[in-house]
Amino acid sequence: MHAIARAVILASGWRRRLIAFAAGAAGALAMPPFDFLPAILVPMTIAVWLIDGCAKAGAEKRCWLHSWLTLPAFRAFGAGWWWGFGYFVAGLWWLGAAFLVDAAEFAWALPIGVAGLPAGLALFPALGFMVARLLWVPGAARLFALAAGLGLSEWLRGHAFSGFPWNSFGMALGSNLVTAQLASLAGLYGLTIITVLIFSAPAAAGGKSGFKRAIFGLPKPALAAAFAFTAIYAYGALRLAMAAPSNIEGVKLRIMQPNLPQDEKFRPENKAGILGHYLELSTRDAHGGHSGLEDVSALIWPESAFPFILSRAPWALAKIGTALPPGAVLVTGAARIDGTDPASGRTLYFNSIEVLRRGGQILGTYDKVHLVPFGEYLPFQAFFDRLGLRQFVHIPGGFEAGAGRRPLSVPGLPPVAPLICYEAIFPGEVVPAAPGAERPGLLLNVTNDGWFGLTAGPYQHFAQARLRSIEEGLPLVRAANTGISAIVDPYGRIVARLALGAEGVLDGPLPRRIAAPPFARYHVYLTVGIWLAVSGTAFGARFRLK
Repeated sequence: MHAIARAVILASGWRRRLIAFAAGAAGALAMPPFDFLPAILVPMTIAVWLIDGCAKAGAEKRCWLHSWLTLPAFRAFGAGWWWGFGYFVAGLWWLGAAFLVDAAEFAWALPIGVAGLPAGLALFPALGFMVARLLWVPGAARLFALAAGLGLSEWLRGHAFSGFPWNSFGMALGSNLVTAQLASLAGLYGLTIITVLIFSAPAAAGGKSGFKRAIFGLPKPALAAAFAFTAIYAYGALRLAMAAPSNIEGVKLRIMQPNLPQDEKFRPENKAGILGHYLELSTRDAHGGHSGLEDVSALIWPESAFPFILSRAPWALAKIGTALPPGAVLVTGAARIDGTDPASGRTLYFNSIEVLRRGGQILGTYDKVHLVPFGEYLPFQAFFDRLGLRQFVHIPGGFEAGAGRRPLSVPGLPPVAPLICYEAIFPGEVVPAAPGAERPGLLLNVTNDGWFGLTAGPYQHFAQARLRSIEEGLPLVRAANTGISAIVDPYGRIVARLALGAEGVLDGPLPRRIAAPPFARYHVYLTVGIWLAVSGTAFGARFRLK
């Protein structure tokens, strides 16, 4: 171990960059669909040694710029960028599939999605490395410095420029059902800090302090990390063992997963055939027979289910209204139109969820608040319009953001917290926060991951949505066009599931919510408190050293 640490610490030039890139890429194996938790040891351990090596400044200082760039903090920034670039390229390569759906128009931009976005996202771990280096001291305290730096940078990644907390390092623990139970206390960002602390501990065996052994021949930081991981696993196992399943009486859900590709088949000229297929598929049962909808309380269809505006299509509303039996409702994703922009006269489109009952009447709507940049709208729209570019969705000017997060009322169901597509990846933001509002009874996530085919993306999306259930103590009902559709209980256990790439329906009960866990009640205080604890430890160690 000491020899490996020394090689990393002393590496320079392209070797140092290659080590950083490869170490970051190895961390992607800890994310879905691989879920190989030990893989996160590689990037976290190598990160410590890379930052250790930043103390070695260049021997030649040819100019003031070279002098600044060879300072330890700037060297750490560079190492962190290559480390993060490897992690995001290996974990987000599947984004390239979206550029090939309409290849004639977007294939040219595929390198931007596969390499450009990871290059931008890598700036966040680069910043994390820099902050860590500023707090760096020899010994175990440097693990806390790394946790403080990456904890801060991951929080920033989840909030800056509309936020993108996809595959945050805490998902290494969050993808495993047992260790994910800690999210009920710490949330995703707390899991991230804890992940960095635990899985960077082997670095202690590579330096001089690594030879100061505790019991069993292990250095003290590694022993403490093993104890912490055991405690986390024991907490999760105990929480799951004590969780008695409970369902709401009289509620039967049916989720329809059409597995409709985002190609020429999804065109307005095929609208009658698409709706007919949806209705026929919805009358099947989970075994493939036609049981009808008589005993179904709520039928759920995925995001953007129609290549037309449902609310402006009386023929479609009539067909749906006739198919629904009394007492049943349809909850479906659908684009809708609501007015025009007074300044430009442009029609305003919203990515929405609509609730319909027998007769085709629309009972309620929810408009997506957190839109996907470049997918659903273009930042700096006027500039890109002049270049002749548009967002992925074929909506003139893109979608408008909804007015705000609010519950959705669905007859026969408790209050619903609606989530469209990647709105489900933001911890602490999935439940409407209106003062005095009743706590919802479920999270409803409708999505269309058909853009990404049979890649890692839909698995990662589902895992992140499932973690919200554990954080909030709420069941998750998820309808995805191509999968993964599922019903998940408030502990993250999968009650029923349809696989990625399958066509069919999913029947199941609605699990009851549980009492709001600590993270659901105090998520801001807990996230800040965990970060202050680790950063305070690192800062205190550096202050004592001085």
